[in-house]
Amino acid sequence: MPYSVDVVRGRYRLRGEFHSIERNQPIRNEAGKLCGVTNPRRLVHTHSYGGEHEFFEGVAQGRLIGTRCDNADCEVGYQSVFMPFRIHCPDCLQKTTSVDLTEVANRSATIHSFMITERTGAFNTLEKPIKFINIEFEGVCTILMGYLLCGEPAIGNRVVPIFASASPTYTILDLAWVPDGTSASELPKGFSSSK
Repeated sequence: MPYSVDVVRGRYRLRGEFHSIERNQPIRNEAGKLCGVTNPRRLVHTHSYGGEHEFFEGVAQGRLIGTRCDNADCEVGYQSVFMPFRIHCPDCLQKTTSVDLTEVANRSATIHSFMITERTGAFNTLEKPIKFINIEFEGVCTILMGYLLCGEPAIGNRVVPIFASASPTYTILDLAWVPDGTSASELPKGFSSSK
């Protein structure tokens, strides 16, 4: 039976099978000697976005939503803008105000640092090599980690966000980056820019 999740009166209602067990299979060496056994399992993980839902909905719509501390009594963070999205100011712990940073990103995003990797963890769905980049924005006090989908990274290079808004997964993988000036025809299939 397929699984589904609904929210009823503020609570998750789960229906169906969220886990299954498959038959074990023997593992044998080249001589046929039993060395072990597989234990195949399938588990569906349900992740609640809570206060961060606005960020992931924004990405699915081709927008970057950050936050700002509007607490005038905050000695350190007042008027600080955060990307990635923060529900509360890390300095005064007051709830932050959402701000649309899409235009700021299109105008001023640059690569702060980067790392290229050929080896990834389990369940990785990104094509290798993965070009992880840390992105700075004008007027934003934090740095966002993302990945460069085409082109080569270099510190200081301008980048722009692209979004998998045609068929979103509602995960961080719906947001990627490309060098500024990349034409719409050069974007990977399924991605579009907000420009």
